[in-house]
Amino acid sequence: MKKDKLHIHWYPGHIAKAERQLKEKLNLVDVVIEVRDSRIPLSSSYANIKKLLGDKPRLLLLNKADLVDKNELKQWVNYLKVTTGCPVIITDAKGAKDLPVVIKTAVDLSEPKIQALMAKGLLRRAARAMVVGMPNVGKSSVINKLTRSSKTKIGAKAGVTRQQQWVRINPKLELLDTPGIIPTKQDDQLQAAKLAFVSSVSENAYSPEPVAQALLEMLDNKAKEYYKVDELTLENVALSRNWIIKSETPDTERTAKYILKDFREGRLGLFILDELPELPQ
Repeated sequence: MKKDKLHIHWYPGHIAKAERQLKEKLNLVDVVIEVRDSRIPLSSSYANIKKLLGDKPRLLLLNKADLVDKNELKQWVNYLKVTTGCPVIITDAKGAKDLPVVIKTAVDLSEPKIQALMAKGLLRRAARAMVVGMPNVGKSSVINKLTRSSKTKIGAKAGVTRQQQWVRINPKLELLDTPGIIPTKQDDQLQAAKLAFVSSVSENAYSPEPVAQALLEMLDNKAKEYYKVDELTLENVALSRNWIIKSETPDTERTAKYILKDFREGRLGLFILDELPELPQ
């Protein structure tokens, strides 16, 4: 990737505020459910999550699994289980097969805290969980699926959920929905680009053309076949679609937006853009 072409900057002040609020709310919950995007299982993680959470138990959800290769994702599940020590569950917005295991795992992870409270003479209460993750990884969609409702605000733009709220799952589990966490300063433009690919960065933070070109450079022959071009460039894709502006110039801005949309909706194929590291010996 030609990083010098990229310049992604952010972010609305509510993201930094959300991190402060999360720290304040951590003492209210027994377990943290971290949602990541399966297309970027490392790049959609928060670098300081372990330091931020301290000793809170954590459940990892790899969301939007319908947009990636299933066999490749299984390797990621194994890698993340080993390297984080956390349970890892694959999920997507369409199916509901994962609901019972998500609920049971969150409750089980909370049980030591509940038992400690009961040992002090308190009555058993519902386990309390906090849902965290980058913007647009699907936190609200996961909660809505768990609650089988649409009360939580959802949107396709980054950073839609701004207010924290408790959501009752069942008598055994309550969720605290939180805004997505993202570093206010991003030195790694490659990670920033991957976040932009999946809409985890506001469109106001980047120009679509260098981001779309960076995406094309990461994709394989499936994208060439889809766009019917020999070389993956914005200009070639524009010409193949006959998207021309004055003076027979390829409309690269329009093309860039369509390429990003095609990727986000899975039309270019099933991709995991992060490279799977080797497991530590």
